[in-house]
Amino acid sequence: MRAGWAALAALGIAAFTLPLHAQAGPPIQLVRMDYSNPGLSPPRWTLTLHPDGSGHFHSERSAAPTEGLENSGQPTLEAPGQDRDIRVSAAFAEHVFQAARNHKWFNEECESHLKVAFQGSKRLSYSGPEGAGSCEFNYSRNKEIQALSDSLVAVAATLLEGAKLETLLLHDRLGLDEEMEYLMDASGDGRVQQICAIRGILERLADDPGVMERVRKRAKALLGKAEE
Repeated sequence: MRAGWAALAALGIAAFTLPLHAQAGPPIQLVRMDYSNPGLSPPRWTLTLHPDGSGHFHSERSAAPTEGLENSGQPTLEAPGQDRDIRVSAAFAEHVFQAARNHKWFNEECESHLKVAFQGSKRLSYSGPEGAGSCEFNYSRNKEIQALSDSLVAVAATLLEGAKLETLLLHDRLGLDEEMEYLMDASGDGRVQQICAIRGILERLADDPGVMERVRKRAKALLGKAEE
């Protein structure tokens, strides 16, 4: 009898544990970029993307000096630290993962070793069913890798601008005018990309009668770009 109960117990344990093993799947695909530049605010951020366009953004808050920003046309308001889920377009995500495939999942030399100005320390990494890889660089001689890093930096800039807009909406609505003017210019020349990633705050501004009409119009124009 004891042997019979033991057999039944073993079958019960197996029935309970089998579904757990069945749920295990292939590693989740992700591309990640870690960026660091002590002279900027924020000095460090991390952007993670999945093939469907979902992802996560984390940045540190810093009191980094803003010398030089006054003449760049960019408002000097410091973006608050962020730790949030994000979404970019599926087309942009596919471009990112295609670049990773083209470069052996970043298992290759990315640094040019050229004597160029410091543009920030960048680390591109991939993990997924095919394996994992990473490379670090300031500036890459490979045009696709450099263009990819520039695009991801521009997406991070968009997310930081979105955080600034949220802060201004709460604490300094008059400051929204200057920030939105910068965002319009930056979206035109590529300094910010994937406006869709900050759709939420732009929709709030477009529908808020308590902000300047010019801010509302610019928010609506940027939302139009988010649909492109």
